[in-house]
Amino acid sequence: MEQLQDLEYCIDSNPPWVETILLGFQNYILMLGTTVMIPSMLVPLMGGNDGDKVRVIQTLLFVSGINTLLQALFGTRLPTIMGGSFAYVIPILYIISDPSLQHIPNPHDRFIHTMRAIQGATIIASSLLLILGYSQLWGIFSRFFSPLGMAPVIGLVGLGLFERGFPAVGNCVEIGIPMLILLVGLSQYAKNKRPFRDIPIFERFSPIICVMAVWILATIFTAAGAYNHRPIRTQDSCRTDRANLISSAPWFKFPYPLQWGPPTFNAGHCVAVMAAVLVSLVESTGGYIAASRLAIATPPPAYVLSRGIGWQGIAVLLDGLYGTLTGSTVSVENVGLLGLTRVGSRRVVQISAAFMIFFSILGKFGAVFASIPFPIFAALYCVLFGLIASVGISFLQFTNMNSMRNLMITGLSLFLGISVPQYFSETMLTSNHGPVNSNAGWFNAFLNTIFMSPPLVGMIVSVFLDNTLDVVNSKKDRGMPWWVKFRTFRGDNRNEEFYTLPFNLNRFFPPT
Repeated sequence: MEQLQDLEYCIDSNPPWVETILLGFQNYILMLGTTVMIPSMLVPLMGGNDGDKVRVIQTLLFVSGINTLLQALFGTRLPTIMGGSFAYVIPILYIISDPSLQHIPNPHDRFIHTMRAIQGATIIASSLLLILGYSQLWGIFSRFFSPLGMAPVIGLVGLGLFERGFPAVGNCVEIGIPMLILLVGLSQYAKNKRPFRDIPIFERFSPIICVMAVWILATIFTAAGAYNHRPIRTQDSCRTDRANLISSAPWFKFPYPLQWGPPTFNAGHCVAVMAAVLVSLVESTGGYIAASRLAIATPPPAYVLSRGIGWQGIAVLLDGLYGTLTGSTVSVENVGLLGLTRVGSRRVVQISAAFMIFFSILGKFGAVFASIPFPIFAALYCVLFGLIASVGISFLQFTNMNSMRNLMITGLSLFLGISVPQYFSETMLTSNHGPVNSNAGWFNAFLNTIFMSPPLVGMIVSVFLDNTLDVVNSKKDRGMPWWVKFRTFRGDNRNEEFYTLPFNLNRFFPPT
């Protein structure tokens, strides 16, 4: 069957307003995990204090809200949250370790100068997405995609994030395991229970119910002193008061461009960050296609895909101008939430963006929710990342999986997509540098970033093999008869319903 079953609201249909607002808030809560984790990891390495960390978190949240609105209105128009990307961590660590910055004696001055260097590199690197998107080059390249080639890529968008799943749950099993069990129990076994009228509370809102319940449990454990004599790592993972976010957050703070000062530019830094841009490009492409399936829409045509990548370039440019410490990509966990709640409405994501902007400005209120322990989010990720992986695998139904050619391509893409990044990650942890270790730091950061991305490695293998192995005789086996009609905007009459720009803008920007 072409469409997924049991999804109640598609991209253009909306739940009642109360449900929509609650679902938007639920999306906001879910994206906080990555939003808090990236600055919490990097800001101390830059010399920043707790106040600097809170300010970066607020800025990232604010810009994510703006970018989500722009993408939902003018980009792909799919119900996707735009958030911070872990792909930028390796290039940013390279910038942080730059001797010219490390020699700055004052920690706060070092933080400011490092932030400006990251801003400059991000601003220049955003041009890569702008060119690939608005020149339609990425859309042209997408003609090499097929259901067989994209299934492993989308699958690895979810599977490639396994380190943020149960390994993080295991850092605090007393809250992570109950969260995981409660989430599966409410969302799957109790989904048909409707204690209030006909509202499917457990089907729609099991994530937020579970988060609040286990968060209260973690607060009780913290207040009772259960973690007072535990190792520092356990306290960092389990305590609700460890991050010092609430005490450090201002009541009101409005982020603005160039708030850290004028950006500085270095050619090596820019090249390194461009690797992260390429990784986020592939991750987002897989995320957009997965979101279209979960929102009961057609796969985005080449023109729409390019348009979305162009607006993602603007998103990364805004990240650089505001100083968010990372670049934007599709939030994979929020795409998974579309399937868990069975709601693919675009309006829900737009409401969620409003919550991001609101709580980023009112710092104290936002810091309360940002203090949720990460193992709670990790338990959610176990379910949501697994769901995304399954969506990727579901594209194989349009191919002939009795073909040894297809089995070879799928298996090798999935295996190398997990195995190669794992090798690079283990080498990085044991040797403090990646397998690529030349005298050119920017070159090392570029290649190590590329090969530490499961979706990108998977795409290199799957798309290359799918377009070079017995292509002429395998069109039907690859799923091309089903896929080809979605390549162009006019290829399927549903595309106009899903992807037409608002405010009659298609008159000025007609599909090509």
